[in-house]
Amino acid sequence: MNRESLIQQINTKSSFLCVGLDTDPNLIPEHLKNHPDGVFEFNKAIIDATKDFCVSYKINTAFFEAMGSKGWEIMERTFAYIPDNILKIADAKRGDIGNTSNQYARAFFESLGADCVTLAPYMGKDSLDTFFKYPDKWGIVLALTSNPGSADFEQQKLESGEFLYQSVISEMCKIGSADNLMFVVGATKPQEFREIRKSAPNHFLLVPGVGAQGGSLSEVCENGLIQDIGLLINASRSIIYAGKDENFAQKAQDEARKIQAEMAEILAKRA
Repeated sequence: MNRESLIQQINTKSSFLCVGLDTDPNLIPEHLKNHPDGVFEFNKAIIDATKDFCVSYKINTAFFEAMGSKGWEIMERTFAYIPDNILKIADAKRGDIGNTSNQYARAFFESLGADCVTLAPYMGKDSLDTFFKYPDKWGIVLALTSNPGSADFEQQKLESGEFLYQSVISEMCKIGSADNLMFVVGATKPQEFREIRKSAPNHFLLVPGVGAQGGSLSEVCENGLIQDIGLLINASRSIIYAGKDENFAQKAQDEARKIQAEMAEILAKRA
């Protein structure tokens, strides 16, 4: 999916919501735990319930890789089930030497059909080059994450006076453009968005941390919105685990609708 199509979906749905499918077999409703295809049925129901209120799904590959070959097959089917007009993100956090990254890119872009892959940049720009050679595909680079450990490395000051995450953003903008490069910036760091926009004024930012992690949608939008929106707000647990019993999909829909309504209100005020 290209940038123009993503922006069109945002405007059509008045939403920039990304639903995270962090599907833990131990947390799905009890009636699905004994189902022979319970994880996929859970994913399918969540997608059916929320697809009118979001513009993207982010599949956290670790939850599926942990199940072995069966989990990978479920992940393949889940990617295939997501409508083609919705952005499909493989949250895999890959990044390795060139020939290995070539295979990662093939796995996620070609085999799985993902539109985007999250990437870890700390092996250098050459480890990520290959992800930016696919037409209408995106690399989403970790910049300033929402976890406390982001202070260990990402927020360390360099001799230049800038933080490491700022250097990452500046350097990655040399190999990717606003048409194929996004950055992960946590919602729990809302004040940093204004500074980040100086280095990445037109790029989309994938923003985890709203919802269960306590990030504020209004604060993120106040500091991070651009003319083309430029934000994908991810909510995972607060949506997919909103319900614990057989009405889980309806509860997920209610939560997604609530976030979308808040987004629509924010967008209406900008019009």
